[in-house]
Amino acid sequence: MKKLVLLLLLISSSVFSQSSNEAKALLNDVSKKVKSYNNISIDFKYALNNSAENIQQETRGDVTMQGDKYKLNILGITRIFDGKTLYTISPEDEEVTISSENSEGEGSITPSKMLSFYEDGFNYKMDIVQNVKGRKIQYVKLTPIDSDSEIKHILLGIDVQTKHIYNLIETGKNSTQTTLTVNSFKTNEPISKTLFTFDKSKYSDFYINKLD
Repeated sequence: MKKLVLLLLLISSSVFSQSSNEAKALLNDVSKKVKSYNNISIDFKYALNNSAENIQQETRGDVTMQGDKYKLNILGITRIFDGKTLYTISPEDEEVTISSENSEGEGSITPSKMLSFYEDGFNYKMDIVQNVKGRKIQYVKLTPIDSDSEIKHILLGIDVQTKHIYNLIETGKNSTQTTLTVNSFKTNEPISKTLFTFDKSKYSDFYINKLD
């Protein structure tokens, strides 16, 4: 009986190790693909669901990224990060907030980290495979190494053929689930040299709020 239990434990450990290695190899392929592009433009759907608090929210957004720089449009707000400074522009409030990006917290997944956040701080293993309109989507389950993390786990859906991220499903320890689904993924598009530059002259009537 003891030998049977030991054999089962060894098989289980071997399967888990294989799953972890396969997941790591797939994530490495995704990372290499992302880093090979000069720039990336994504149109996405963002959904938040917390059944306990009866909160449901769904919106669309778009982001263009080049290295650490990005321009994000979501919920009527534009965020521009030029590599050093983050500008958050709210036309509704007629306000521009200026800060360093790290003021958001080191644990936050910013657009510039959206396609590479998984490289540090997670354990991972292969999860289910889904067929989405003829596309084979392989999910990788990521679990935070930090036990104090507010994230319970993340499911990262990867298009097996293109090695592009299809969606990201994050489940928090408070049961809040946020889902980001990529509607379009464009690379190496011609973009303006001033896309990631904040033009203060366009917001002369806005209140400028400098945080640091």
